[in-house]
Amino acid sequence: MAASLLLTLGLTTTACSSGKEEAKNDTVAKADGKITLTYLQKQGDQEYFVGEAAGAKAKAAELGIDLKVVNLGNDANKTVSEVQSAIAQKTNGVIVVVPDPAVGPQVVQTARDAKMALLTSDDQICTTGPDPAACAKGDLVPRVGFSGSQMGKEVGRRAAAEFEKAGWNAAETRVISAWKQDVTVCGDRVAGAKKAFEAAVPGVRNIDVATDNTPTGAQDKIAATVTANPSVKNWVVWGCNDENVMGGVTALQNAGVKPANVVGVGLGAYLACKEWQSDKPTGVKAALFINGRDVGALAVQTMYDKLKNGMDFPLEAFAPTTMVDSTSWKKAGLTCG
Repeated sequence: MAASLLLTLGLTTTACSSGKEEAKNDTVAKADGKITLTYLQKQGDQEYFVGEAAGAKAKAAELGIDLKVVNLGNDANKTVSEVQSAIAQKTNGVIVVVPDPAVGPQVVQTARDAKMALLTSDDQICTTGPDPAACAKGDLVPRVGFSGSQMGKEVGRRAAAEFEKAGWNAAETRVISAWKQDVTVCGDRVAGAKKAFEAAVPGVRNIDVATDNTPTGAQDKIAATVTANPSVKNWVVWGCNDENVMGGVTALQNAGVKPANVVGVGLGAYLACKEWQSDKPTGVKAALFINGRDVGALAVQTMYDKLKNGMDFPLEAFAPTTMVDSTSWKKAGLTCG
């Protein structure tokens, strides 16, 4: 059984896993015999997380790990009960994508009391409070995923290039930034997009839209924003994920805005690609391809390295990303379910 993870971390890094800072001063012992892991995922039926689970299972099979994947849906309470269940089943380690970061301290304490290794993927959690954005760097749980800031910068740069290619002017254009505002990685993505876009295309007014990170939730909120701004001719849409962008593009389409007057830049590409499967014009001009399979595999490998080989957890380990559009998504290896 893995010994307790003492979450005394240093500063977050932005490089890939090689050469990254590591979480020091922990006391997780090597595991003897076969390793068992539990992967708890929010929204496990979402395409990204389906891919993440598949990547985790493939890596577990390769390494001889017994892996259980659990879909938490959006139930924060289930997160804690499933951690407790994993403990009862004598799991060596838990990898978790929390539905709500507010459960972070309870999840951490539960794992710590049971002397079980804990790693997060995708979203951050804090050991001392409900809001990772307000958390000291040293109190964040080690995480495998993507660099929110870097992803946002890529989205913002591509949106700026599309804006310039379209020949739009700032006065006639608005940017919609849509995301679930209590999710730290979403805030990092949006902030990065804003910064990169503003550096390339100054003077375009931004409108922040709080959503639940679902297509229908984003569509409803963005529809109200469009209604409140009837004089705007051109729209740029980005957000935390493909769901926000697809919801926004649909809302604009329903409001009578033509695809030529919309620049949507998705994040994920798993919904954006569906817009590119036909020759029909779309407001989704590009998307950053983030492969859930890569994250799932990297999370399992990272946990294995810790438990089997005694390697320190990196503070953050990042999987690669690729910007794609209607002409390049297939070549990038994106499958569109």
